[in-house]
Amino acid sequence: MGTGPRAGHEGDALRRGLTYTEVGASLAETMPAGYHHTRERLRLGTGRELFERHAEAVLTFEMHRRAGLVVTTDAPRAAPGVDVEVALPIGPLLVRAPDRVVAVVDEPDRRGFAYGTRAGHPERGEESFVVSIEPDGGVWFEVRAFWRSVRWYSVLGGPVTVAVQRAITRRYLAVRVP
Repeated sequence: MGTGPRAGHEGDALRRGLTYTEVGASLAETMPAGYHHTRERLRLGTGRELFERHAEAVLTFEMHRRAGLVVTTDAPRAAPGVDVEVALPIGPLLVRAPDRVVAVVDEPDRRGFAYGTRAGHPERGEESFVVSIEPDGGVWFEVRAFWRSVRWYSVLGGPVTVAVQRAITRRYLAVRVP
């Protein structure tokens, strides 16, 4: 069974500092209205070994690193409450995006996590990364996100910001773990 946003006092602490209220919604069937949405799913191949390798790469943020992003975390593995900063190198600049893991999927045939935006992120919303294996052995990687621009440069970027988000998603999907 997966774990997600926790109830009560722990849930309040998890949500504190996030810039949106729809915590966990990137893992839901329907994502919230009022945001841009991304939902990309790609077949990686077949087999339990492939599933295990890619699931581990997702849960240890290696998938992000292999996609060319600079990742700083306060824990080596995704868990609810872990703070993550993902930075996108653009020439000599790093566009920093502070996030917090808000849910972890830890099931025999499905693993991954979702993180949500914190103050200082150029967008507001959430993104999830889940690897699954089907009964026929097919291994799939899915990236789902809902977001809207909030920093001046991302708001002014308009369609360019959407294109950058989609390009980063394609980079995640292109990663293969040997």
